[in-house]
Amino acid sequence: MTQTRKGTALITGASTGIGAIYADRLAKRGHDLILVARNRQRLASLARRLANESGGKVETVQADLTSPSDLRHVEQLLRTEPGISVLVNNAGVGASAPLIASDIDKMEDMIRLNVGALTRLTHAAVPGFIDRGHGTIINIASIAAIAPELLNGVYGGSKAFVLAFTQSLVHELAGKGIRVQAVLPGATATEFWDVAGTPVHQLPAEIVMSADDMVDAALAGLDLGEVVTIPALADRSAWDRHESTRLAMTNKLSSAIPAPRYNLHTHVNA
Repeated sequence: MTQTRKGTALITGASTGIGAIYADRLAKRGHDLILVARNRQRLASLARRLANESGGKVETVQADLTSPSDLRHVEQLLRTEPGISVLVNNAGVGASAPLIASDIDKMEDMIRLNVGALTRLTHAAVPGFIDRGHGTIINIASIAAIAPELLNGVYGGSKAFVLAFTQSLVHELAGKGIRVQAVLPGATATEFWDVAGTPVHQLPAEIVMSADDMVDAALAGLDLGEVVTIPALADRSAWDRHESTRLAMTNKLSSAIPAPRYNLHTHVNA
């Protein structure tokens, strides 16, 4: 039986790890694919397998998203391909060393990829999603977004951006038929850790989730309508309380006068 196709999913960082598993799962859900990554050989191998298994269309784009020209090429695809219905912003890099022990040029590259490329690709995709009245954006963040003390501060800061950006998009795009999700994985068994400087085998096994389980949980969260999905968080109400507290402060964060605790407007009667 031929499966009804559900539009095309463009996935960055798709040649291995989390991105490759998203490609597999979305293909099984009936999506055609555009796979974006730097490694041409891995992309080609994955594309052949997924095309054979799913019967869908699988295209590949070799691109380094820290390269302005490569990034512009992917942006153009998102602007001009009307079949794209899902954008998975997965490409990213991490670090575990403290800031002062890090190469600042590599930190700048991290910001360019984790923040800059994600922002530009989302900006390219959203107008078409609005015009078509539907679309899904999945942004891969990290638990470092809310626990920046765990790893390198630039990495945590970049993922905090992804979380805040996602929450803002939900507000901006309300009523336009677009789903937006931030996924906050904990430690996940991928090559990420080798690049970050702490091989995964050095982490306690009890905190490391398989990449398959992480993606499956994230997609289950998407199906449930979660804006923020933390695959390892057992008690959903803990996040709900966190958000309720944050939102309760929103109307108290701006005022014409400083807070009384700073004692800047005390007056002594003559």
